[in-house]
Amino acid sequence: MAVPNFSPEDMAQISEHGLSVEAVAGQLARFARGMKYARLERPCRVGDGIRRFQPEELARYGKSWEAAAAAGLGMKFVPASGAGTRMFEAFLRGWHEGVSLTLARELRGLHRYPFFEELRAVMERRGLSLEACLRGDDFAPVLESLLGPEGLNYAALPKALIPFHRYPDHSRTPLEEHLVEAAGYARDARGVCRLHFTVAEAHEAALRAYLRTVLPRYEAAGNRFEIGFSTQKKSSDTVAADLQNGPFRDRAGRLVFRPSGHGALLENLGALEGAVVFIKNIDNVAPDARRADTLLYKKAMAGYLVEIQETCFRYLRLLEAGCPATAVLAEIEAFLCGTLSASLPTDWPELDAAARRAWLFARLNRPLRVCGMVPNQGEPGGAPFWVEERGGGFSLQIVESVQVDPADAEQQRIFRGATHFNPVDLVCGLKDFRGRPFDLGQFADPEAGFISEKSYEGKPLKALELPGLWNGAMARWNTVFVEVPVSTFTPVKRIEDLLRPEHS
Repeated sequence: MAVPNFSPEDMAQISEHGLSVEAVAGQLARFARGMKYARLERPCRVGDGIRRFQPEELARYGKSWEAAAAAGLGMKFVPASGAGTRMFEAFLRGWHEGVSLTLARELRGLHRYPFFEELRAVMERRGLSLEACLRGDDFAPVLESLLGPEGLNYAALPKALIPFHRYPDHSRTPLEEHLVEAAGYARDARGVCRLHFTVAEAHEAALRAYLRTVLPRYEAAGNRFEIGFSTQKKSSDTVAADLQNGPFRDRAGRLVFRPSGHGALLENLGALEGAVVFIKNIDNVAPDARRADTLLYKKAMAGYLVEIQETCFRYLRLLEAGCPATAVLAEIEAFLCGTLSASLPTDWPELDAAARRAWLFARLNRPLRVCGMVPNQGEPGGAPFWVEERGGGFSLQIVESVQVDPADAEQQRIFRGATHFNPVDLVCGLKDFRGRPFDLGQFADPEAGFISEKSYEGKPLKALELPGLWNGAMARWNTVFVEVPVSTFTPVKRIEDLLRPEHS
């Protein structure tokens, strides 16, 4: 691999990011090679890659998980680096450019939002009446108090600290709703609930300070929270390229590095102590009155994972011990091809017993994930598919639209045919049969990243994203898809989403 002629200033900048010259050269080479598109075989459907729990299974797996949770196996991992800015895009536009008729109607209905009381209080402290401003269509002080630093400052807060739900005596942020949710399915016998949030470095201090003020409310119910924070490592940033695939430089002649997407969080995930980790985005929370389905399915998914894991571990110990009988090897094959939807290698009939045992051992000894899949409601995002493996056979993968060749009409047709989509609702087994954490990087597909075109200082550039956390970063995990009801998927992307029935 040819290494570009980096200047001493370039090399110092690369080192400041915790990267090596060789790593940056490799990223530039990947721009030149391009990324390989996924080859979709067919969408996963119920009975063909997606399992639907029966009522008795929900009860059995849920009970199984409650015993495992009591032993302290569970914790939550919540990607929470998103800023509130995107939620308030229309409000920010109105603040800076003037209020449209549509936004005026929206602002007159502010009483419907969970942060109305907080806004009223901050305006009173400034000597203003929220109701009087709204009656008089005097929206500038309202928007300033909602978004600006003299008021609630929501434009600068992380989404985790924006009130989502109103209760009789308080409002709750998504940060708090995740605490309550964790107490519902990740609480051990001593009342300890473990959570880990990945956050933007600029927001960490505010999140920690807020937690100190609200934790007593949630610990009064007998819970004790162990909460960790981490940030996306600078060393996971990727260098930007120009349109000729050389290093992109800013006006000062410096290299430009960009965050590499949520796939960079694989390192944060791998550093956790938890054996069974629930992954869910910060903005996908429901209020108390609508949380029952979430708790039911989370427990069932985790119980199912524990059951599968126990079977994997039993088979791995047999394989490690020596020579299981032919009937046992056939049983392991059936489990892999059935429960784990694996494909045997094309030369399987020619392999001798030792080679088969080695392959079965390697195929079983992987991280495990059980992924909830919601019936398609037209929401944007990835979806579950049977995907062709480069070495032959098929595997279950969560595929995003950018991973599918836009010039291939048949592949686009298959992608549009998905009956379910990915709500980011995963339960992950991160330890092997000896109780040691897996090196998660060994099970990623580096070819499954994304290249996109952006601009910086008015000039076009190419940006490289690492394989997505639940896409290529988990491509070689053992994977199971289960159907979960749409009631478990309640994301808030725009401020208007808080008015949906599922947030009332």
